[in-house]
Amino acid sequence: MRAVEISRSGGPEVLRLIDAPMPECGAEEILIKIAAAGVNRPDVLQRAGAYAPPPDASPLPGLECSGEVVAKGAGVSRWQIGDKVCALLPGGGYAEFAITHQDHALPIPDGLTMVQAAALPETFFTVYSNVFMRGGLKAGERFLVHGGSSGIGTTAIQLANIFGARVFTTAGSDEKCGVCKSLGAERAINYRNEDFVAITKELTNGKGVDLILDMVGGDYIARNIRALGTDGRLVMIAFLNGPKAELNFAHIMVKRLKLTGSTLRPQSVQAKAQIAAELREKVWPLISAGRIAPVMDSTFPLEQAVDAHHRIESSDHIGKIVLTLD
Repeated sequence: MRAVEISRSGGPEVLRLIDAPMPECGAEEILIKIAAAGVNRPDVLQRAGAYAPPPDASPLPGLECSGEVVAKGAGVSRWQIGDKVCALLPGGGYAEFAITHQDHALPIPDGLTMVQAAALPETFFTVYSNVFMRGGLKAGERFLVHGGSSGIGTTAIQLANIFGARVFTTAGSDEKCGVCKSLGAERAINYRNEDFVAITKELTNGKGVDLILDMVGGDYIARNIRALGTDGRLVMIAFLNGPKAELNFAHIMVKRLKLTGSTLRPQSVQAKAQIAAELREKVWPLISAGRIAPVMDSTFPLEQAVDAHHRIESSDHIGKIVLTLD
């Protein structure tokens, strides 16, 4: 099969199109003939040598795809040959075929193309598990998500809004802020010339927000602590500005804050299956009804994976970047 490998650690140019062996299904795995595959920040980190795949995962990049089930293991009961699915992958999505556990695949929501469906799994698994399962966001609470125009951000804004939260976000241009507001953000803060701590305090009458989803890190961590209200929660999912910060823990004690975080890829088969089950029940009907949709930035043929990585690293994109296969 055709696939894109990481030939060595480095910039986008280290991605190389190769002929790779076909993956083989385990007992509870399905083989997917890929129609499209999402491009995500963890792929960039893996390419740079900063995010090694689990020992039992494909070394090829790619953590989500859409396509058709073309083979299955002896223990698979959920899917039949010919079923159209989108799936969270342990790796291997930059290829014509990939395998995943049967419980990590979901049906294509009504009305979505294969390209749109490929943009769902990584972001929706990440957002739903961290904002609702880990962060406990409830209707009426005040929610701040950084990077609102990213795939994660556009997903988080829509989900938090539809489940009844007040949504605030940060983004890096007036255009991006406009998109965020169109998706349901009450206020989009241009971080290049506005202070999200001061603005969220003003918008909440000094109370602060209840939950923050952050993938920036660095100096944002201490600022997040200041922006949170009493009993607030901070959930970290990435560190674009670095994982280290100097904090005044007295603020955490006085406001009874909770700091947590997670990465998706190393979680157990059972944990990811539970996320998939909740998405199937609570979110997929909303997508099929047209109330939520992935925000799409651009598509590139598999052969142009280098260009796709240049696009995501530019941070000019709004929404998801997807690779397509013939």
